[in-house]
Amino acid sequence: MPHKVISLISVGRHPQSGRSRRADQDGRAVELGLKLAGKQLDVVHAGNAEEPVLRQYAGMGLAEVTILEQEDSVDAVASLSAYLSKANADIVLTGVRAESGESSGMVPYLLAETLGWPIVARVADIVEIKGDEAQVLLALPRGQRRQVSVKLPFIASIDNAAEIARQSAFGPGMRATMAKQAGADSLDMLRADWQEAPAKPRPKRLKVVKAKTAADRFKAATAKPAGGSGKVMKNETAEEKAKAIFDLLIEEKVIR
Repeated sequence: MPHKVISLISVGRHPQSGRSRRADQDGRAVELGLKLAGKQLDVVHAGNAEEPVLRQYAGMGLAEVTILEQEDSVDAVASLSAYLSKANADIVLTGVRAESGESSGMVPYLLAETLGWPIVARVADIVEIKGDEAQVLLALPRGQRRQVSVKLPFIASIDNAAEIARQSAFGPGMRATMAKQAGADSLDMLRADWQEAPAKPRPKRLKVVKAKTAADRFKAATAKPAGGSGKVMKNETAEEKAKAIFDLLIEEKVIR
């Protein structure tokens, strides 16, 4: 009996231009879903059914995309959890985090908590499914991998190490069916009180240590600083010491 696989998709945003696009990690989730379930893959989006970006996902070879229609002010977790609880899914694939909106990375965890399923984070591949157990390959730092066994059903967040999404074909994407369903209608009251603003660049670090081993990190932390323009202040007043620190922070562009 084939296993039911669902891939969740969202509207991405290009990091340079800011234009809407197919989200990279969500595209990889669809690619992995096609590998596991083929044409039986169920692809689900909670949001606006008229969003043209959804056709880019459909152009990967999908005959249909399920849309849970809801306003932008509604939390997508409510719609998705209600849909998944009735879908009898074995595996749900998502990106690690969205490229637009809140982009908190919490959606997979909130869905897992609501459904009572295990979650596997940073998945590079699902190697094999036997019975009620899957062999999952996790992406670790520095290109390392770890294989673990997970009981079905479960939620997997797909890492950038997973296979890249195939190109989207325009014609098939336009011919695909957008199957609309009613989503949740309760407003996200917490988000309603938030104020959005462009992110500020992170402060410059005073010292960056590139160490490959624990011994190198210990050596860097305990080594005496190399001679430079610093000075020792012992007899100066507190105001003079504070001004010296403030001038250094401005010089290093930690504050502006």
